[in-house]
Amino acid sequence: MIALIQRVKCASVSTSISVEEKTIAEIKQGLLVLVGVEKQDDNTKAKRLVERVLNYRVFADEADKMNLSVKNINGGVLWVSQFTLVADTKKGCRPGFSRGAPPERGEQLFNQVLYNAEQQYSNNAAGRFGADMQISLVNDGPVTFWLEV
Repeated sequence: MIALIQRVKCASVSTSISVEEKTIAEIKQGLLVLVGVEKQDDNTKAKRLVERVLNYRVFADEADKMNLSVKNINGGVLWVSQFTLVADTKKGCRPGFSRGAPPERGEQLFNQVLYNAEQQYSNNAAGRFGADMQISLVNDGPVTFWLEV
């Protein structure tokens, strides 16, 4: 399981309904987390990913050192499924998606991530699995990390 986490000043997810965009989730300061699910992933990895994201120290303390987690600053976490994170890009000019979990399994594990996040922390928001989404964000830093479990 892969998470690309970005420290943000704010972030939102919208979907197009008809010709109109509708915001379905948004946060203020916190983390935008793009989640990719691979074939071999399971509920244990989903739980571990959430623990790492929520406790990853990427916010500055009083000494301006990255020493605080999103929980320490009471920031928001916006979880968005993104199957392209698991793409094989090692050769050629077209990504391969054979490492990705099938859609049903990916959705089940993304929902498990959301469930685990809600059990551990109250300031969560989420995109819609499988939807064509538009993500807006103000990156803070920029600070971006790739986490794998």
